[in-house]
Amino acid sequence: LTLVFIGDGVSAGSYGYTNSGYSVYEEENERLTESLRTKVSAIKSLSIEIGTEVKNQNKMLSDMDNDFDSAGGLLGATMGRLRTLSRGSQTKLLCYMMLFALFVFFVIYWIIKLR
Repeated sequence: LTLVFIGDGVSAGSYGYTNSGYSVYEEENERLTESLRTKVSAIKSLSIEIGTEVKNQNKMLSDMDNDFDSAGGLLGATMGRLRTLSRGSQTKLLCYMMLFALFVFFVIYWIIKLR
């Protein structure tokens, strides 16, 4: 065992620094600090990923909002055409509806007949 003298001739071992358990606390403190640093890095990367996902979701919601607005406009125009059609001759509309129903009935009959 070699003793190294520091300062006024007092050996490093005489401070009691390593013998009193301070180095154990210091090592544990370093270990906990490194563990905390790892967890903080993981949380940081996770929060960055969450931020990216939120930006993507907001863009998707904005696109959906625009699509719904255009669909609403199209539906409004279609309803306007239906109102115009319904203001016209009621007999003509009823005739078209009956012809459509007859056509659907014929198609269903034909499908059942083929089986």
